[in-house]
Amino acid sequence: MKKLFRVLFLGVALFVMSGVTNAQVKIAHVNTAEILDVMPDKAKAEKDLEKYYNELQAQLQTMASEYQTKMQDYEANQATMSNLVKQSKEKEIIDIQNRIQQFQANAEQEFEAKRAELLSPILEKIQTAINNVGKEKGYSYILDLATGAAVYVGDDAIDVTKDVKAKLGIK
Repeated sequence: MKKLFRVLFLGVALFVMSGVTNAQVKIAHVNTAEILDVMPDKAKAEKDLEKYYNELQAQLQTMASEYQTKMQDYEANQATMSNLVKQSKEKEIIDIQNRIQQFQANAEQEFEAKRAELLSPILEKIQTAINNVGKEKGYSYILDLATGAAVYVGDDAIDVTKDVKAKLGIK
């Protein structure tokens, strides 16, 4: 009986505390990935990104064709080449391989930069809308289901960083 009373008391206490907490701190969630998928600007950004990707692929294909041509020429004629010509052709082939590798590395970076450039204004629109909704509705926090991060933190949000640092003995 005593154990049942404790469990019941704990349940009532948690219920009361959750009511107090909800009155002070309002938390909501949003799914930015879902919103991004239906943004009209995203389709244009994806189309522009695809065009840029195709340009990079075309350049890479040109380089690969040049490499293939040099390799075929080398393999077909190496038996009749002097050592000096052989070394020169091998150096050309190695240089093309290096250029292709460098181009691929640079293309990846450039592609990601282009993606960020094209998506940044769309993501800023979404963030502005989230901020406005958070302020209008009086939310303390809005969590993003897509990333698991807080995308809005209101003025009445409670920051316990100092308390956690103190608990850890960090100044």
